[in-house]
Amino acid sequence: MENHSLFGANNSVAPIWKKIVIESELFEELSPLKKIASNLWWTWNDDAQDLFEAIDAELWYNCNKNPIVLLQEVSLERLKELAEDHDFCLQMKKVEKRLDEYMEKRATPLGPSIAYFSMEFGLHASLKIYSGGLGVLAGDYLKECSDLNVNMTGVGLLYRYGYFTQVINGKGEQNALYEEETFTKIPVKPVYDKNGEWVIVDVDLPNRKVFIRVWEVKIGSISLLLLDTDFESNQDYDRSITHHLYGGDNENRLKQEIVLGIGGIKALQRCEVKSDIYHCNEGHAAFICLERIIGYIAEEKLSFYEALELVKATNLFTTHTPVPAGHDAFHVDIFRTYFYHYAPQLGISFDQLLEYGKAAPEEDHFNMSYLASNMSNNINGVSRLHGDVSKELLAPLYPGYRPEELTNIGFVTNGVHYPTWTNPTWKAIHKKLRNEDKAVDINNYNEVEETNVWNQIYRVQDSEVWQTKLKLKSLLFNDIQKRVKSHTFNGTIDPNLVSSILQKFNPATLTLGFARRFATYKRAHLLFRNIERLNAIVNSPHRPVQLLFAGKAHPADKAGQDLIRFIHEVSQRKEFIGKIIFLENYDMEVAKKLVQGVDVWMNTPTRPLEASGTSGEKAVMNGTLHFSVLDGWWCEGYRPEAGWALAQERSYENQNYQDELDADIIYNIIENEIAPAYYYRDEFDVPHRWVQYIKNSYAEVVPHFTMSRMVNDYNNRYYLPMKERKDMLESNRRSSISELVSWKGKVLSRWNEIEVINVDLEDGIRNSYIMGHQYTSRVTLDLKGLDTKDINVELVIATLDENPSIVSKDLYQINNIDESQFTHYELELNLTKPGTYNYGIRIYPSNPLLANRQDFKLVRWI
Repeated sequence: MENHSLFGANNSVAPIWKKIVIESELFEELSPLKKIASNLWWTWNDDAQDLFEAIDAELWYNCNKNPIVLLQEVSLERLKELAEDHDFCLQMKKVEKRLDEYMEKRATPLGPSIAYFSMEFGLHASLKIYSGGLGVLAGDYLKECSDLNVNMTGVGLLYRYGYFTQVINGKGEQNALYEEETFTKIPVKPVYDKNGEWVIVDVDLPNRKVFIRVWEVKIGSISLLLLDTDFESNQDYDRSITHHLYGGDNENRLKQEIVLGIGGIKALQRCEVKSDIYHCNEGHAAFICLERIIGYIAEEKLSFYEALELVKATNLFTTHTPVPAGHDAFHVDIFRTYFYHYAPQLGISFDQLLEYGKAAPEEDHFNMSYLASNMSNNINGVSRLHGDVSKELLAPLYPGYRPEELTNIGFVTNGVHYPTWTNPTWKAIHKKLRNEDKAVDINNYNEVEETNVWNQIYRVQDSEVWQTKLKLKSLLFNDIQKRVKSHTFNGTIDPNLVSSILQKFNPATLTLGFARRFATYKRAHLLFRNIERLNAIVNSPHRPVQLLFAGKAHPADKAGQDLIRFIHEVSQRKEFIGKIIFLENYDMEVAKKLVQGVDVWMNTPTRPLEASGTSGEKAVMNGTLHFSVLDGWWCEGYRPEAGWALAQERSYENQNYQDELDADIIYNIIENEIAPAYYYRDEFDVPHRWVQYIKNSYAEVVPHFTMSRMVNDYNNRYYLPMKERKDMLESNRRSSISELVSWKGKVLSRWNEIEVINVDLEDGIRNSYIMGHQYTSRVTLDLKGLDTKDINVELVIATLDENPSIVSKDLYQINNIDESQFTHYELELNLTKPGTYNYGIRIYPSNPLLANRQDFKLVRWI
């Protein structure tokens, strides 16, 4: 009998899969789409975004509004439809023409050439080379520099995994997911040299070289060069250098900063980009100073100190945070491992090199902010208050001076890129109020004229302002519904809870937003200090309030993650379901929806730890009112009847007491000022007082915090004067540099020998002083061969406080008044303010070639 059993047959029932790749290819008629998608100009031009959305709205949303992925994944059938769609093709050509015209107007950039270095750039959510405010600021800056035709090149790192994607599980725990980036799906292209070879540079690490590929991103007319080590020429442990933004250990951070700083300078050289000014956006890139010095020594035969003068004159250091964790420092042992071999190339000893990263010899870490400061004549904070805080922070580098005397440290208050962050509906309203187009180059920007334009908002009907705000709020709520529902599908939230949240979440309710990096000093917990009080506010029967939170905590920041979990737990309580919502994975797209849609933007940092805080600036550009501690930009921005504020001054040294007081003030302001203004309506349901706040905010706050104003400030306060100094130093075959270096060497060699012969102050200043009378004071020095104009003497009058502030500084120099071998300095003192003061006398070097007093850090009190 035959055996017909199937079990013994040689069947292969499991599928054998083999991979094929089907690449999308656009029809010739649609070729402009690739051109538009390859330049991030589209990210701040609404008609370009509308064009991509028209291809496939659902796919556009699902691919995170990435046009390159969109064009790769759209179906053949849809492409055929679009190629035959006359209206679509017409709109596409209009957008292409606008891009072409935009680029043509900026074919010849203006002003000094600038190389702008940053560890991160926030350009769009789909390009994950940013984590937060520092990167978004840098991205906005490049966009505005393109708009204003500034001659700039950006330099950063291209991360394989970028910053993490945040997932909040059902317990409120933050999970950090690192998703590998496929470079063909983002708008980066290899940079090729004249021979058609991919530009690759190298840096020296211990016992090996690391090779770095150079990529380019186009941001309008600006090129951003991105550096990448993740390819086969490197060993695995070096390929990972550019894997994660702010990831890995301290040693990997050092390697990243070597790649950014030293590799970045080499990349510019290989790409034949010559820059007048080098701008360090934070201390991460400070190694550019060392590589530039080595270049001057090797190529132009300058000494270390001559090269240093050129570098200091042309290097601008922008510091962004008063928080110590924001200033990278490396133990001298690990720094020695990586940089011992650099000292001979610099022409100095390794111990001398270490001095540039320390404030005192005994310190055992090399500080990158100190390196940047010591090798820059110009330093700036990112708001007026932060400029003052930065003087305090960097004061140890300049012993002998009070922080307020540090004239080398200034500020440029951060701004935001209006076209990127402002909703198209608001843009349409603003465009009607503007008689002419926005300035297209830096030379045409005028802040007074801009302010006058924004004042035209008062001509707009209250009803139109209010309807605009309601529209944006509705868009926000629709987006939140999608996000909350998505948790049902991934299983992180119970479906019944999702249904309850969506039922109670009400677009008519006053909505407050709080979204930022979840560091503890940001004090996201402040609203939860008194849960019963919060419950009464949120569930008020007549004036309810709801809260939206978002933000990431660094994976190593347990306290920040605990805070996220705490807020999540509170939001799950019965009385707060649908009234408090935490949105996961805060990125640029989520930020845009929030700042445009909420009613009030909150910021509650510990004073004075908020350097700037640009999210609030984005909010006010969208008719969202700001409520913040008077810290960062809000110190300058706050106007009565245009937002709300907590006082700048602390009431308690004990932070717990201060938090308690601030929370109570916040509750009172919400209950007694914010909610009444929002809910008081006329017969047409228009809250006129609220709308007046919005108009005041546009007219009095917004014009001073645009990125246009910020770029203009950098240009006028730093770039142009620095270019002028560079030209002066390089004139006459750099004789000024040689003269300055020679003079500094001469003064330094005699400094310790200078002898005080006599100090003759009249009894008035020693005992009592009659206000309005004139007193003659004289100081006599033996300068030991130095010229009288080399040394200045200063009489300093200061208050008697524990931290004295200087009241006046005066000197009057008379050379050889009695024709002796000594130098006499004489002052006719006439103080006019009564009181008891301290006084002191100090000497310091003086030379018209110095950039500022801190350019030569010798000072002696006598």
